[in-house]
Amino acid sequence: MDRDTPPHQSTFAGLSLVLNRAAERRDDGEWIAAQAGAPDARYLLLDAAGEAFMHRHREALRWLDQREYESLGLGIPASFLGLIEITPHFLLVLEETASVDQLEEVLDARRMSLRSVGLQLAADEAGLFAYAKGLAHWQREMRYCHRCAAPLELVAAGHRARCTNPDGAHMHFPRTDAAVIMLVEYEGACLLGRQVGWPPGRYSTLAGFVEPGESLEDAVRREVAEESGVIVNDIHYHSSQPWPMPASLMVGFIATASSPHITLRDRELEDARWFTPQQIVDGLADGSFLPSMALSVSYQLLAYWLKQRAGLDLDVLVANAR
Repeated sequence: MDRDTPPHQSTFAGLSLVLNRAAERRDDGEWIAAQAGAPDARYLLLDAAGEAFMHRHREALRWLDQREYESLGLGIPASFLGLIEITPHFLLVLEETASVDQLEEVLDARRMSLRSVGLQLAADEAGLFAYAKGLAHWQREMRYCHRCAAPLELVAAGHRARCTNPDGAHMHFPRTDAAVIMLVEYEGACLLGRQVGWPPGRYSTLAGFVEPGESLEDAVRREVAEESGVIVNDIHYHSSQPWPMPASLMVGFIATASSPHITLRDRELEDARWFTPQQIVDGLADGSFLPSMALSVSYQLLAYWLKQRAGLDLDVLVANAR
């Protein structure tokens, strides 16, 4: 396999190409207030479940402009997301008691989840939605100090939570859970597994969370061995993907097995097997094989492997199978 071929870019990745998070300005209250009051400021509205308000008749986020934000009188603190060119972008998160149906009508909008609409949005908007959803989840979860149980208050334009206990005033920061996801190959076949409850025929690359004191490579070796009994070596980084459902970073790898022997060890998988490119082609054609959803880095790993190994385009194969 050609290790120098640029990998597919995962959904939600590449946001830094358009967004300046301006993290160094988050503690500058006057500057943040000026950005929030700028005539061209834009506000992304999420409901309490993390769904975004979308335009009713097109696949685009329904950003509020400054006039709409003020006229709605929501009374919600805005979290600063960053600048696109010179335009400030902010996040607003509704409380569970908010009248979301009424807001949909007023804004001529509909609400959609990141999982359902991620592929339909433009790349920059999908990335912004993922960023906002991840930040909103952390804010929702971090209501009390884990050291003293005192209430927390958001500071740094929504990117830190400060304990209100005057004896401690501990600061809490957003956290992301690292997970590895890997396509394992052996002599022209790739290892895929399925979990109980998945749709019939769905198989995916193996994955798991990184444990304390563990490198990414060690996590790849451990997870593959635990789930399938397969021993891997020769691990190569492929790409990463923010996955704020609710708070993960998926780090993708291509790995080579030293043996094809499979033994399901930890009972996380219902089945695991080796697939050749031709078996995937045939399975897609007759409906006996379903890949992961195209939103995921698992899909991108499989697409990359099929292209490199057999010159096949997974998108075309899936489209033709419908």
